[in-house]
Amino acid sequence: MSSPCLSGNGKEGASADELFAILQRQREAFMRDGPPSLQQRRADLAKLKRAIKRSADRIADVISADFGGRSRHESRLAEVLTVCTSIRHASRHLPQWMRPRRVSIGLEFRPARARILYQPVGTVGIISPWNYPFLLAIMPLIAALAAGNRVMLKPSERTPRTAEFIANFLAELFPKEHVATVLGGCELGAAFSRLPLDHLFFTGSAAVGREVMKAAAENLTPVTLELGGKSPCILGADTALPDAVESIIYGKLINAGQSCVAPDYVLAPVGARDEFIRLAVEATGKLYPSIANNPDYASIIDDRHFERIVQYLEQARARGVRVIELAPADSALARSERKLSPTLVVDPDDELPLMREEIFGPVLPLKTYRRIKEAIDYVNLRPRPLALYYFGANTIERRKVLQRTISGGVSINETLMHAVVEGLPFGGVGASGIGAYHGETGFRTFSHRKAVFLQSRLSLSCLLRPPYGKTANYLLRLLMMR
Repeated sequence: MSSPCLSGNGKEGASADELFAILQRQREAFMRDGPPSLQQRRADLAKLKRAIKRSADRIADVISADFGGRSRHESRLAEVLTVCTSIRHASRHLPQWMRPRRVSIGLEFRPARARILYQPVGTVGIISPWNYPFLLAIMPLIAALAAGNRVMLKPSERTPRTAEFIANFLAELFPKEHVATVLGGCELGAAFSRLPLDHLFFTGSAAVGREVMKAAAENLTPVTLELGGKSPCILGADTALPDAVESIIYGKLINAGQSCVAPDYVLAPVGARDEFIRLAVEATGKLYPSIANNPDYASIIDDRHFERIVQYLEQARARGVRVIELAPADSALARSERKLSPTLVVDPDDELPLMREEIFGPVLPLKTYRRIKEAIDYVNLRPRPLALYYFGANTIERRKVLQRTISGGVSINETLMHAVVEGLPFGGVGASGIGAYHGETGFRTFSHRKAVFLQSRLSLSCLLRPPYGKTANYLLRLLMMR
C-alpha cells in the first residue's frame, strides 16, 4: 500500500518496533490492572480538564504559530471551550453510560435474565489532523478514556508546534502505559495504521482514510473514519436571507474555511441569487472589516494548500465564471500571510475542480435551483456529505429535505452547531466517514458491548432438549402461536 501520508513530508519519529513496544506495554498494563473504575475515569478526566484550562493561552499560541496566524479567540472557543464542555458532559453522565443495560427476553427463556456489559476494548489508536490540531486530538481521547481504554495518539506533523505541545502536555498527566503520544511523518503514520490496535480512530481526508482502512484491515482492526466532503447549504423559498447568509458566511470563514463541516457550496432559489451576493458582501464586511493583518482571520495552513485554492479560482476565471471577492485585500500582503480573500463563485460548472473536490478554504460556490426537488437531487447525485444545512420556515419542505437526503448531520437555520452538541453523534456516512463519536456515542464507539445471559436454577429450557416427545411438541406449538 502507499504510505498514509497524513500531512506532508514531516520529520520521522519512532520506528515500527518502538510503536509495537508501546502497544505491548499498554496491553500488559491493561491486563494487569483491569478496567478502571468510575472514580478513576472521572479523576483522569478532571485532571485533563484542569490542565487544559491552565494551558488555554499556550494552546492558542502554538496553534496560531503553526498556522502563521489564527485567531486566539477562535482557538479558545473551538478547541479549548469545546473540549472542556465535552469533559464536563462525559464526567456527569459516566455513571449512566457504564451501568449494565437490562434486556428483555422471550417467554421461552424465562425466568432467565439478560444484560449488556460495557467494557473497554483495550488500546485505542488515534490519528488526528492539522485543521483543529488540539480539538481533534483530544476529543476522541476523552471518549476513549471515558470508556476506560489506553490510548496511543499520533498528531499531525503539519502542525509540529501543537503536536510537540500535546506530547509534552499529555506526558505530564499520564504515564506512557496509559496515554502515549508519538511524533513523526508519513512513514510513522503508515506504521501506526498497521499496528494490531483494538480500535483505530482517524480524522482526515477520504484519500488517506482509504489507506488507513486498508492497513487496519491486515489485523482486522475496527476503524472509525471521520472524513469530510462537500457539505451543502440549501436555502428554501421562504428563507430569512439576512440571517441565513450571515450564518453561512460565519460557518464558511471560521478558520478560513479549513473545517470539515464548513459549508462547501450553496443552493439558492434562482430569484435569491443577487440578494444573496449583496448580503454576503455585507456579512463579510461586518465579520471581517479587513483581511490582511486581521488577527481574527486565519491564514491557510501552508503554501501548498494556499496555491491549491488559488488554482481553483484561476480555473474558474479561465472558464468565464463570475468570481467575486467579498472582502478584497492587498494581494501582496495577503499572499505573504497566506490569507485568501473570502470569495464567492457564482454558477460554476460542475466539472470544475472546486465543484468536485472539498474546498477547505474561504471560497464559496453559489448555484441556483427552481424547485426544491432539483436541490435535493443535486445533493443526492453526489457522495454523501458530512454535514447539510437547510434554511427556511416551511416545515413540509424541511421534512422533505431531511427525509430525502442523507448526510452525517444537519443544522437547520444555522451552520456548524450540530457538531458541538455533546448529546448528538458526530460522524459521516458513506464517503464522509464510518462511525461516530461525541458524548454517549463516543463512549459506545470505544466500548465492547458484551452480551450476558444469566440462567435461573428453575430453567424450563430442558423441556426443549432431546429426546423430543409430546411435551416438546406442545411447547413448540404454544410458542409458535404467539
